[in-house]
Amino acid sequence: MSETLLEVTNLTKHFPITKGILFSRQVGAVKAVDGLSFKIKKGETLGLVGESGCGKSTTGRLILRLIEPTSGSVKFDGREVTTLKPAELRALRREMQIVFQNPYASLDPRMTIGESIAEPLKVHNLMSGPGLTKRVKELLDRVGLNPGYSERYPHEFSGGQRQRIGIARALAINPKFIVADEPVSALDVSVQAQVLNLLDDLQKEFGLTYLFIAHNLATVEHISDRVAVMYLGKMVELASSEELYRNPKHPYTQALLSAVPEPDPTVRKERVILQGDIPSPVNPPAGCRFHTRCPYAKDVCKSVDPEFKDVGGEHFVACHLVNELPMAKQPAGTASAPQG
Repeated sequence: MSETLLEVTNLTKHFPITKGILFSRQVGAVKAVDGLSFKIKKGETLGLVGESGCGKSTTGRLILRLIEPTSGSVKFDGREVTTLKPAELRALRREMQIVFQNPYASLDPRMTIGESIAEPLKVHNLMSGPGLTKRVKELLDRVGLNPGYSERYPHEFSGGQRQRIGIARALAINPKFIVADEPVSALDVSVQAQVLNLLDDLQKEFGLTYLFIAHNLATVEHISDRVAVMYLGKMVELASSEELYRNPKHPYTQALLSAVPEPDPTVRKERVILQGDIPSPVNPPAGCRFHTRCPYAKDVCKSVDPEFKDVGGEHFVACHLVNELPMAKQPAGTASAPQG
């Protein structure tokens, strides 16, 4: 069994809501992440999915300590990230990197792409002079771009090319772990496939470990070893990619999968339409946070927070009714095939 690289335990982030200008006081909190626990093994990809606003991107930034957690533990390669001093955290940055969602905003328009890729190498005092120039060109070549482009500026590139530049910059200092925060959501479908294939190739070549954040389950299926589903700051299901797409157990996961387009026009599948809007993270519902939209909710769901537990085969679900729910309906003739 692969060794655990990242272990997250009861990770929480509450953003305070204050009132008043001169003597401000806290009147509430946005519960963006509320008690996440999971592990990522070395060399694997964990997909993290859910609707917009569920806390996916906040989770990625908490792991990297780009924002400070309210409470909880993040252990990376045996080291507690949340208590590291600035110098120790700076050293850890060499092993943990991020690829941002928006390729148009993640690059400084005043810097050439060569300067952007070289920046982390300079910050960590790893290279300078001709060696640095050579390394930048090697990285551009590795992500499928002409090394001669290093003197050009970001506005001269397409969205897909800019995301490749962002990936090259993340790779520059040979990290072990990369948070890919919706890296293809702003790209055309054809370009998405190219970037996903590139990430897959780089993982095999350099032994990288990914946390792949997305809201598109069809995208996550093809790159992830395991998939975790978030709803309103909490994790509701976690399983291997094959198991989750073949046998989703949480009603929220079933609803998300029913919305994935079916590429075969002759196949019909039943769409699960959720009623109502996502509750506010400022005042989430008591009990199971999904009960206000769940078609199967019972009284216990309204008052008791379900335990996130293994229901067999490392398939974790947070649902009181997991053994009572009907199986997710697969398209006719494809009962054993993953949807997507």
